[in-house]
Amino acid sequence: MNPARRCSALFGQLCVSRTVSALAGPPCCHPGVGEGGGTERRTPSGPPGTVTATVCPMGSSSSSRLFGTLAQSLNSAPLAQSDPYLEESPDPDLDQNLAEVDPDQLLRECEEALQGRPARPHRDLVYPRGMAPYHHNHNPSIRVMQWNILAQALGEGKDGFIRCPLDALNWHERKYLILEEILTYRPDILCLQEVDHYYDTFQPIMASLGYHGSFLPKPWSPCLDVEQNNGPDGCALFYRRSRFSLQATAHLRLSAMMLPTNQVAIVQTLNCRMTGRWLCVAVTHLKARSGWERLRSAQGADLLQNLRSITSRGGSQTEAMGAVPLVVCGDFNAEPSEDVYRRFSSSPLGLNSAYKLLSSDGQTEPAYTTWKIRPSGESCSTLDYIWYTHDALSVESLLDIPTEEQIGPDRLPSYHYPSDHLSLLCDVSFREEPHRLM
Repeated sequence: MNPARRCSALFGQLCVSRTVSALAGPPCCHPGVGEGGGTERRTPSGPPGTVTATVCPMGSSSSSRLFGTLAQSLNSAPLAQSDPYLEESPDPDLDQNLAEVDPDQLLRECEEALQGRPARPHRDLVYPRGMAPYHHNHNPSIRVMQWNILAQALGEGKDGFIRCPLDALNWHERKYLILEEILTYRPDILCLQEVDHYYDTFQPIMASLGYHGSFLPKPWSPCLDVEQNNGPDGCALFYRRSRFSLQATAHLRLSAMMLPTNQVAIVQTLNCRMTGRWLCVAVTHLKARSGWERLRSAQGADLLQNLRSITSRGGSQTEAMGAVPLVVCGDFNAEPSEDVYRRFSSSPLGLNSAYKLLSSDGQTEPAYTTWKIRPSGESCSTLDYIWYTHDALSVESLLDIPTEEQIGPDRLPSYHYPSDHLSLLCDVSFREEPHRLM
């Protein structure tokens, strides 16, 4: 069975979470990112509509040698199946047969494949409140990326981006643009929504780059309504195996008023190999569209309740109960004025939104994290967030938000950006605990 059909067959099922030994190499650095936030391509001459460069699909020619190797490994690797909503214990990683890939080589391949497209918007790493770059060998920063990457089936078949040419959404090129963004910033933790190419693209590629992945599809994914879909979309969580070991995974189907909904969350408890500290990471995607504010609020309340339970029983013997720091990433489909945002802001878990730190007062969210034009009109909204436990974690830097000029008059997605949502990224570090300072 080919990977695309296998993904459809696994509707409502997923790989068992796994743990592997650390890989060689320094886990604390983030290669590929300079002061400007990453490499850039030169904008080609001529308008985007005149692109003539031929880009071959992954695994089909010499220009995709790395992807071809990954595809062969995937076809030979059996997928374990389990109830997707049961809490899982760490198991040996099933991806050990995949050869390790050089990320610099893979990035060069992406850039070569995308020569016919304009460069992605230039983005800088910004240090909140004028903080200087932070470097401590015993407590290196952890890079977290949050991104709704736009499900392929929805982008081509349902979302109706009237100013985005269908050719710009061609998966054979768009997947390179997504991967280029990830490889440019090389997060230690990667949280994705609207993933409908997990098994045939992201899981094998990220595994060969040294990541462990977990995927949870929506019970009734709208992708399945699109002809020639690649299976259901869902949330995916990846962490760098050289940096973390997996302690536990919970796959949640979020409830509202005690009834199950179509939205999900993945929660993983990790142990940092460099500090010995524990970290709980969650990724979610709440109900979309206006008119569903009460449902989003209830889903948020259910997620917070689960997080309180998980963190209170997940700490090591040297940590106080409930003291496991949290990072919660997601497309909440909610502006800061909504009740679900207030729930997270006032939660007893002590959460703060990282991107507020970009504002001058440290209290205001960015003006937008998504900007699109549909038949119903133009939508410029702040819907995506990285929440963190502010008493236990410190935000050292954030990736800034592109300007309106950088995004362009046709908004997102486009030839130069693969999703209708912007990626969010921040570097966080553990705050020193009182007993460690004595």
